[in-house]
Amino acid sequence: MMERSKTEKPAEEQHRKGDIRTIEDVRLLVDTFYGRARLDELVGPIFNATIQDRWPEHLAKLYTFWQTILLGQHTYTGSPFMPHSMLPLGKAHFDRWLQLFHTTLNELFTGPTAEEAKQRSVMMAQMFQFRMAEHARAGTTPIR
Repeated sequence: MMERSKTEKPAEEQHRKGDIRTIEDVRLLVDTFYGRARLDELVGPIFNATIQDRWPEHLAKLYTFWQTILLGQHTYTGSPFMPHSMLPLGKAHFDRWLQLFHTTLNELFTGPTAEEAKQRSVMMAQMFQFRMAEHARAGTTPIR
């Protein structure tokens, strides 16, 4: 294993804080956030048990998702709700996901697109919780 020189810093430390403008910015956001989420005591076990050894594929999908949402470059196809619909998630999980996501955004970025990412993440968490609660109340399973 190569040792990092004393002057070399992790990618998030090398990044000059600005707005989210490029796919490299999206990758930095996703990699930093999920690096933290995987280690988190509350959400980490769910992510790790669900994704297992498929992290490279999952991260690649997340890059395209956020690239589509934040940069308007339509590279994502799919339905983000469906893979999450059967997971054992409650309000505390969504709150923690938002806290980690917003903390990561605040540390790495500033600007209108970063603010949009925060707004979109809140709307996404609310929509997921609403749809999961609706299915639970109705006793139905989302159609895959």
